[in-house]
Amino acid sequence: MKNTGLVLEGGGSRGVYTAGVLRYLMEQEIYLPYIIGVSAGACNGSSYVSRQMDRNRAVNIDYIDHPEYLSLRNFIKKRQLFGMDFLFDSLPNQLEPFEFEAFHDAKEEFVVGVTDCMTGDPVFYKREDYGKDLLTVIRASSSLPLVAPAVPYDDRILMDGGISDPIPIKQSERDGNRKNVVILTRNRGYYKKPQSFGWYIRKKYKAYPGLVKALEKRHIIYNETLQYIFEEEKKGNVFVINPSEKLEVGRIERDKEKLTTLYQQGMEDVKKLAEPLREFLT
Repeated sequence: MKNTGLVLEGGGSRGVYTAGVLRYLMEQEIYLPYIIGVSAGACNGSSYVSRQMDRNRAVNIDYIDHPEYLSLRNFIKKRQLFGMDFLFDSLPNQLEPFEFEAFHDAKEEFVVGVTDCMTGDPVFYKREDYGKDLLTVIRASSSLPLVAPAVPYDDRILMDGGISDPIPIKQSERDGNRKNVVILTRNRGYYKKPQSFGWYIRKKYKAYPGLVKALEKRHIIYNETLQYIFEEEKKGNVFVINPSEKLEVGRIERDKEKLTTLYQQGMEDVKKLAEPLREFLT
């Protein structure tokens, strides 16, 4: 498994699929030595590294109807659809405690991708960079434009890592991983279209020229990265796990039944791929 990375796409509520895949990997005690994620991928990946088998299900599904988790009330009161203080303070520190000690004792490298709002470039934080600031960095990676505020950290203004490098396989390669397992949160055949709210984004984020630029070319980066992943898959360098059934869950979803179905689909999909995955990892 040496020089093998685990690359986790974001996708908001669709990240519950990744949670299901990781649940199965943890059951089987399959831990890759290097994990990189953005947004929901980073959230799920952190609980994988801390060996908390049921935490992702609890956080992504059990608390979804909590009024501070995701609501219009949040948006009206705080200009954020997802309650970021609830998600990155109340949940990990009180309600569904994150095992910081287990995370810090784990040997795996865990890399979080964010977007620098001024330059528009992706920035990647490794263990040695964020130290005890893990939650701040994951929060920054999960701060989606229009629904959450930017996060100041490390003399930068940071937002959603999925904007500038939505599936960070190239960073995993730069960090020395010749092979990569990639968990996608979209069906095969999906390609991203250009975003249609350009004028509003330009007005709202006029102080962040890099962010606007990154949002405008996001679909190009995403589609090129997908193409690269599937080319590398054909060469045997990448193992792709993605939803086999048509997605019923959008980026923002509050239906527990739909979320549970997608979570279980993640577990079932990877279970069916267990044998070829083990071969890929040897």
